[in-house]
Amino acid sequence: MGIVDIHHKLNDHLLAYGGHIGYTVLPSERRKGYGLQILLLALQKCVGLGLKRVLVTCADNNTASYKIIEKAGGMLENKVVQPDSGVLVRRYWIQTESSSRG
Repeated sequence: MGIVDIHHKLNDHLLAYGGHIGYTVLPSERRKGYGLQILLLALQKCVGLGLKRVLVTCADNNTASYKIIEKAGGMLENKVVQPDSGVLVRRYWIQTESSSRG
């Protein structure tokens, strides 16, 4: 269905553009709710890792992804341009203690 990566710690690049959680859903499985489920499961794992808040990012033009992040409790901090690609990136923080997600 999809894949998720969880970074336990952020280096400078991940802090600026990548975040703690990266996920993707196979094109054939999109628009079925799997993206939100993957992100919510990853957030649960982050709680177990002791992360009180996590950074999740996506491209500014990825409407589906930023709607998922916002539904999971993401609060937009800012948008930054990734220097090597020129892509505008949205940076969201999510409090992992929140129980009112989804």
